Amino acid sequence: MSLKLFHSTSFALSSFFVPEERHRSVSPAWVVILASLWLASTGNLALWRALAALPELGNTRGVLFAVGLGLVIAASCGVLLSLLAWRWLLKPVVILCLMVAAANTHFMLAYGVVIDPTMMVNVLHTDARETRDLLGWQLWLTLLVIGAAPSVWLWRTPLRRHGFLLTLGRNALVCGTAILVCVGTVILVYQDLASVMRNHTQLRYMINPLNTFWALGRVAFNPAQRGTGAVVPIGEDAHLAADAAAQRPALVVLVVGETARSANFGINGYGRQTTPRLAAENVLSWRNAWSCGTNTAVSVPCMFSHLGREAFDARTVRHENLLDALQRAGLAVLWLDNQSGCKGVCERTPQVNTVAAAVPGLCPAGGCLDEVMLHQLDDRIAALPAERRAKGVVLVMHQMGSHGPAYHKRSPAAFKKFMPECASNALQDCSRDSLVNAYDNTILYTDHFLGDTITWLKSRAATHATALMYVSDHGESLGENNLYLHGLPWRIAPDVQKHVPWVTWLSPAYLQRLGTTTQCLRQQQDARISHDNYFHSVLGLLGVQTRLYQRTQDIFATCRPG
Repeated sequence: MSLKLFHSTSFALSSFFVPEERHRSVSPAWVVILASLWLASTGNLALWRALAALPELGNTRGVLFAVGLGLVIAASCGVLLSLLAWRWLLKPVVILCLMVAAANTHFMLAYGVVIDPTMMVNVLHTDARETRDLLGWQLWLTLLVIGAAPSVWLWRTPLRRHGFLLTLGRNALVCGTAILVCVGTVILVYQDLASVMRNHTQLRYMINPLNTFWALGRVAFNPAQRGTGAVVPIGEDAHLAADAAAQRPALVVLVVGETARSANFGINGYGRQTTPRLAAENVLSWRNAWSCGTNTAVSVPCMFSHLGREAFDARTVRHENLLDALQRAGLAVLWLDNQSGCKGVCERTPQVNTVAAAVPGLCPAGGCLDEVMLHQLDDRIAALPAERRAKGVVLVMHQMGSHGPAYHKRSPAAFKKFMPECASNALQDCSRDSLVNAYDNTILYTDHFLGDTITWLKSRAATHATALMYVSDHGESLGENNLYLHGLPWRIAPDVQKHVPWVTWLSPAYLQRLGTTTQCLRQQQDARISHDNYFHSVLGLLGVQTRLYQRTQDIFATCRPG
């Protein structure tokens, strides 16, 4: 009955339901031209805003340069689309470009990020919880205006049918014309184009949607970045040094922090006391530590790699990592993850994911607080092989930490000391003070988590030499220069995205094991170090010997005999 009513009323004859053939058809060449112009103009709002903010372009010559750059982008899109301008392919390709451009525009405008291969790796590793935190009405509005509206028009508009040879000829004509326009315009504005792109490198990663396809191509053709391909073994000669093997077994917790800024740690001189527990433990804090990446998908694998930042960025094959070397030395290793995964670091290591745990008081809707990693920890250790536990235990705890943009979700009510706090995912809509308050509350909670972990380690002092080392994977922008979150290319990223906290607590038994003193180590706290030191410092801390170990890269070596 309802179907009959639908067919018999005027609603069924409304324009939305009229078959495509009843509309006026459009030439595929015009679709390519219109889509290219739309992508170059509306689809690149973030780029045009960034260009408008450059003082050297605030004149007539700057306007002419912007027009020329727009023509280059439109022509480049035209070349791409003309190669795909076939009847059953063109519409899906154009709609994909429109939606990608819309999504990119939102994130570049809202958070100041750019789209490069490292960001693409980060996107591909994003889980549902992270994605949920990034959703908001601003995103849906941008998708609707820039992507969905023209997509609906295109989908409902029939394309004019041509034979194969005529289609091939028209595509070749459009492609050739676009190439001529692109090359000719580049020649006309080359001097300004070269200068702007050289002095403002981030702009090349804002050309939408070509940035996404270029980044995807780079990742697709590099198995190491994709996380696929054969894995090259390392540390096959790894073993415990004789003096380490003869002592009380080590129990070391390596905490991989998330999105923590060194500048916001009270023990590093911040104006607020965000780290009271760590200050009370008299920890060692290296105040001049730097990350090897600006997002988790790059920094975490780089931290645990033996290559160092520059060699890691240039790698073309996958290698095993620090955890493999520790296991080859006979140690028991366990990775506990309260975030979006270990990014391939723990794929050959026993692991526990606590994100979906259901521990009362620690797991509100949408994820768990970091303290959940301490829950039933003794039982998890007991499940590791006994022969390995006898040589020493290494626990890696990957925090949710200060992951944005939903900072307010990262700290429970008891640790919301700094108020009012930003409770929105649209960080640009929050006041600067409320944004910093929300972020500082996450650091206060991280301090509490680290303090509780140290307390747990102290309770094992009778059977183990205990230690903790906390290092964040990268920092964060909190609105400085209209930048939010993280992920800018390392070479152009602001220091707040790269300057990270590096905190170490060593029990008296562990100081004796190393043959060092806190007084000596404290004198090294202002030395510049980076994630490049992490691999070698952990080996040195645990007494693991291998040809890969470099004493000069070990932050503890200066204060250790031999």
